[in-house]
Amino acid sequence: MKETTTTREYLPDTKAPFALQIAEHPFLRGVSEPHLKLLTGCAMPAHFSAGTFLFREGDPANRFYLIQSGSVSIEQDGTEMARVQIGTVGPGDCLGWSWLFPPYYWHLDARAIEPLSALFFYGTRLREECEADSQLGCELMRRITMVVIQRLQSTRRALADAVAAQKK
Repeated sequence: MKETTTTREYLPDTKAPFALQIAEHPFLRGVSEPHLKLLTGCAMPAHFSAGTFLFREGDPANRFYLIQSGSVSIEQDGTEMARVQIGTVGPGDCLGWSWLFPPYYWHLDARAIEPLSALFFYGTRLREECEADSQLGCELMRRITMVVIQRLQSTRRALADAVAAQKK
């Protein structure tokens, strides 16, 4: 499956102040100013070369990314050492939600397909902030849930297509 979940054009201004880059990312558009300030304090820019793993299955899930440019393959080991691509994400997408749910370990691998720029968020620290501020926690949970639903629907469509192709 090579479907990217991005549904709208997103052209970040990477020369803009960092706080503005965070505020203008589609995943965080509309978040309140106090929460944006807190989120900015939990973030930093990140860059990855093509082929670099952002995280590996089984590793502690202590971060997440908002993709600015480039694309990421979400993968899993298949049978007989073959890699299976579950999907791809690109500019405007959120990558990683395992930091928010126990047991806080990655369930898949994420690998940069091409040079990648992202906003990196410290998930462990942000999770503590969410526990202290229920409004922030609810807002992020709502946004992450929308991502999860979108990815599940994409996977469901890909499985249906694969089954239909096998029946031909």
